[in-house]
Amino acid sequence: MAVVTPDLSELFEEAYERVGLEMRSGYDLRTARRSLNLLTLEWQNRGLNLFTIESGTLAITAGTETYTLPSETIDIIEHQIRTGTGINQTDTNLERVSVSTYAQQSNKNTQGRPTQIYVQRLASETKVTLWPVPDTDYILAFHRLKGIDGLATGVGTTAAIPPRFVPCLVAGLAYQIAMKKPEAIARVVPLKQEYEYQFELAAGEDAETASIKFVPYNTFMLGGG
Repeated sequence: MAVVTPDLSELFEEAYERVGLEMRSGYDLRTARRSLNLLTLEWQNRGLNLFTIESGTLAITAGTETYTLPSETIDIIEHQIRTGTGINQTDTNLERVSVSTYAQQSNKNTQGRPTQIYVQRLASETKVTLWPVPDTDYILAFHRLKGIDGLATGVGTTAAIPPRFVPCLVAGLAYQIAMKKPEAIARVVPLKQEYEYQFELAAGEDAETASIKFVPYNTFMLGGG
C-alpha cells in the first residue's frame, strides 16, 4: 500500500495547530514557508541524510582542469576517475586536497591522469579542479550531497522529502513558528524537545547500516638487542 504524504499546505496547518494557533492569512503561509526552507538548510548542516546523496558522472576533456558540478550540489563525498567501458571499466580514487596543497603545486599545468581533486564550495556553485591536468578524455564519477529542492513555493507536494522525515519536518516547523509567536512562547521548549526526538528517529533510520571492519595496524621498531 502506498504511503500518502499530505501536501505542504496541510503540513503547515498541522504545525500551526501544534503551536496552538490557526493559519489564517497569506502572511502566515509566507512565514511558514520561510521557516521550512531554513529548516531544510539546517538539516544539511546536521550531516548526511541518504536521501540527499546522488550519484553522477561528468565528462572530462583533455587539457581542461576545472569543472562546474550540477546545480544544487553542496559537496561531493566520493570521487573517482573512470577509464574504459563495460567489463573494461576501471575507477581510480582521487585524493581530495586542500586549497593550500593545490596552491603549492609547483607546476599546475602538468598533464597526466588526474590523481588529486580540489573542491571549491562557492556561494552559488561548486567547482572541482583536477591535477594533473587531464591528458586525455576521462569520466569523473562521483557521489554528491545535493540540496533539498521543491520547497521554494511553500505549496504543492512534499516529493522532495521522504515520508520517514515528514514527522520531523512538522515538529521542526512547529518549533520554528513558536519561536516567532510571542503568544506561543510557553510551547517553545516542549516543541524543541519533540523536534529533536523526531530528528533523531528519522536520522537514525536514514543512517548507513553497512558494517565496517576496522583492522588495527601495528608498527614495530627494530633495533639491536
